[in-house]
Amino acid sequence: MTDPNKTSTGSYSFIARAITVSNSSIHYSLRVPIRIITPNSDVTKLLPGQSFIAQARIVSSKEARVAALVLIRGDVKVLTRASTWARALGSIRFGLRSLSGDGDSGALIPGMVLGDTSKQSAQFKASMKRSGLTHLVAVSGANFALVSAFVLWLMQFLFSKMKYRLSATAISLIAFIALVRPSPSVLRAAAMAAVLLVAQGSKRGRDSLPALGFAMAAVVVIDPWQARDAGFALSVLATAGLLLFAPVIVEKLSTHLPQKLAQGLAPPIAATIFCSPIIVALSGYLAPMSVIANLLASPFVAPITIAGFIAALFSPFAPFISHVLIWFIRFPAAAISTIAHWASGFPVLTVHNGKIGFIIVVVFTVSLWLFKRWLRQIIALTLVLIIFITWLQRWPGGDWQIANCDVGQGDSMVLNLGNHRALVIDVGPDAVAQDHCLSALGIHEIPLLILSHFHADHVGGLPGAINGRTVGQVWVSVNSQPLVESAMALSALHGVEIIRPVRGTTSKVGDLTIKVLWPTLNATAFAQMPGEGSQINDSSIATLITSDAYSIFAGGDLEPPVQELLVKDLIPVDIYKVCHHGSKYQDLAFMAALDPQISIISVGLANTYGHPAVQTLDALARLGSEVVRTDIDGAIAVTVRNHRFTIRKAKGRFNFIRWG
Repeated sequence: MTDPNKTSTGSYSFIARAITVSNSSIHYSLRVPIRIITPNSDVTKLLPGQSFIAQARIVSSKEARVAALVLIRGDVKVLTRASTWARALGSIRFGLRSLSGDGDSGALIPGMVLGDTSKQSAQFKASMKRSGLTHLVAVSGANFALVSAFVLWLMQFLFSKMKYRLSATAISLIAFIALVRPSPSVLRAAAMAAVLLVAQGSKRGRDSLPALGFAMAAVVVIDPWQARDAGFALSVLATAGLLLFAPVIVEKLSTHLPQKLAQGLAPPIAATIFCSPIIVALSGYLAPMSVIANLLASPFVAPITIAGFIAALFSPFAPFISHVLIWFIRFPAAAISTIAHWASGFPVLTVHNGKIGFIIVVVFTVSLWLFKRWLRQIIALTLVLIIFITWLQRWPGGDWQIANCDVGQGDSMVLNLGNHRALVIDVGPDAVAQDHCLSALGIHEIPLLILSHFHADHVGGLPGAINGRTVGQVWVSVNSQPLVESAMALSALHGVEIIRPVRGTTSKVGDLTIKVLWPTLNATAFAQMPGEGSQINDSSIATLITSDAYSIFAGGDLEPPVQELLVKDLIPVDIYKVCHHGSKYQDLAFMAALDPQISIISVGLANTYGHPAVQTLDALARLGSEVVRTDIDGAIAVTVRNHRFTIRKAKGRFNFIRWG
């Protein structure tokens, strides 16, 4: 099995091998890899080689490496005892995990040293990724290279000949692989580290490329799936950049900068340039600040890796020594965490089409290589073009009153109150996307947060919404179902005033007047409950929000039974936040009573629910409403001047490349 890693939803995910699958009528014996997801934290205590049994639901998986996705909700019963070897290695891993402490720095240490990422939050991983430091989140080729170099240095006191030192180091490297657990990513990291070790030990640069080729072939032969893995391609390209391009950069920069600074800048620049085509294709953006972030973080990597490795070895039988070492390395770990959060706040260069972005970056990189004599002119022209294009389609475009975040298949609307304050309605399913949207809008304070109901696509992003922001008051639905999501949300909002508004509740926030039209205090019984979610959806908080400039109706996921009841209370509005992502369950009289100028549909691209429905789009078109939707238009910002509405879309006509 692989190490259980915590997901953004708080569950744990790992790969295991299915031995038997059975229910009341069938029984299969097999040996296939499966991906397991469970909220049960006990799985973090499982060791490789142990067998367990659990009640689970099996669904198809898009992950090519596994045969199925297995969802475990209940208890996990361990059937076998781990081997002595597995227990010894496990005690080292658990010892470092328990001693490393809390916070991002405490979560980073076991990840960097032993590849144990179970303590790392989704927000921290996102900051590390956006800052270009994601290779430090878990064990990478750099960590293997540092450990190998450290062992190679120690071997000089035992062996005089280099071949013996290299042999002893190789044995140590194999033991280190067993300690961090031989997952595919670990094996490829070890292979790339071996290449760098050969280059360092032989002192002959011409040996490095054949070694890289051999390592690539060996990894693919051992695990053919690596040939399809983008992580493998990134490892190879980063290693190639360090071997081939870093010395060239050092030579060029040394003529203008101090030698030490040139040597520090060269590795991150070389790795970024070589990896940039794949990075753009995968993530859709490039972070220029990643070079600076890597330069600032690089002095702290070796102390954490080496001292953490020693602390891990001592943790089972001499925890005092481990405590002392970890106390020291928490400072550099905290420094890396601070650098990541700082660098992740800077804009990135976004390319919305990954394939075309890949081609553009490849062409640019090759052009730099082929036309070296015009290097400055090419870079200058590229910068001018990027600045001009990104200025044309900046989002949200300065002055704005209403925004709808692009949070995938979910909802999140933001109403500007001025002075970096906003009223927020729902927070989508993705904490990272929610945080980035509010940051792009410049929101630091949320006087009123409305969570229409507790479905995950409306409350899952709550940690991102409140991250570093002051929240005054929160309105939540009177219906606490689903209990898991509501418990998570209320726990995250500990210490914040929580109100359960009902029909007739009114409030004034800034220049906005909010009137609650639904729900009632007690659940309403309906003869028929069509729709998807029904009672929970029909417990959504529905608000009519008015100001001197505009009016909005937002009703969460309300469906026809409640929509019919509200028709008599409605007035024509300027903007309608379309209920339930534009699903087919809509009341025509309800939409006609609202008669909106603009209809905003918050929906995920290519979602499996069929949202928005053709019937709903046709009905809004017949009303003469301008429909904008996040799956096609991206994040949406509306500016109101003299009752005239201007819409700016994050995926606008010129928004192929965006800086933000």
